[in-house]
Order: sequence, then C-alpha cells, then structure tokens
Amino acid sequence: MKNIVMMMCLVFVGLSTQAQEKKNKNAKYTFEVNGNCEQCKKRIEKAAYNVTGVKSAGWDVETHQLSLIINEEKTNVLEVKKAIANVGHDTEDIKTTNEIYEKLHSCCKYDRK
Repeated sequence: MKNIVMMMCLVFVGLSTQAQEKKNKNAKYTFEVNGNCEQCKKRIEKAAYNVTGVKSAGWDVETHQLSLIINEEKTNVLEVKKAIANVGHDTEDIKTTNEIYEKLHSCCKYDRK
C-alpha cells in the first residue's frame, strides 16, 4: 500500500513539473537600431549590456542590426530596446525622446523616421 501511494505521489510531481512553462534561458534576437558610427556602436552596446540578463550584444555599423543573446529568465527584448532609447537611439518599437536625441554628438544624429 505504501508503495502505491509513493508511486502516485511521484507520478503527480512528475506531471506537475512538466506542465510548467519553461522559458528559453538563452535566446537570440536581431533587430534594427538607428545610428551612424563607432561612437553609436559603443553607446548602443553599452546600453544593452547594462540590462541585467544580456549575455551578448553586437551592433553592426553598416547594417544597423543589433544581435543579442539574452537570458529570458532575467529580461526581455523590450527592456533592452527601452535602455537603447534612453541613450538616444530609435528601434522599430521604441523611439527616443527629442530631448535625448538632441544631446547626441552631431555625427551620431541619424535620419529619424
């Protein structure tokens, strides 16, 4: 009888842990970030790395694409985009304010859409 009860408990625990949604611990994302130069590259990457959970961030000056690897248990892409907007760079989803944009160095001012 004890063995049957113990077996039922193990089955219940096993099924309940499988039912929980698991987030992808390290996920890769690529999206466009507006900018012009190496100074922009440093600023964008630094803003991304300042978000807890960002494992890797690389912005390409030519394509304007930011490649990220993030720990989805600690952050999400929207948080990274907000951090980038806070340093003066637009993404498709999040735009920086005019006040922050105007503080950028003249070579960093990109054409805003």
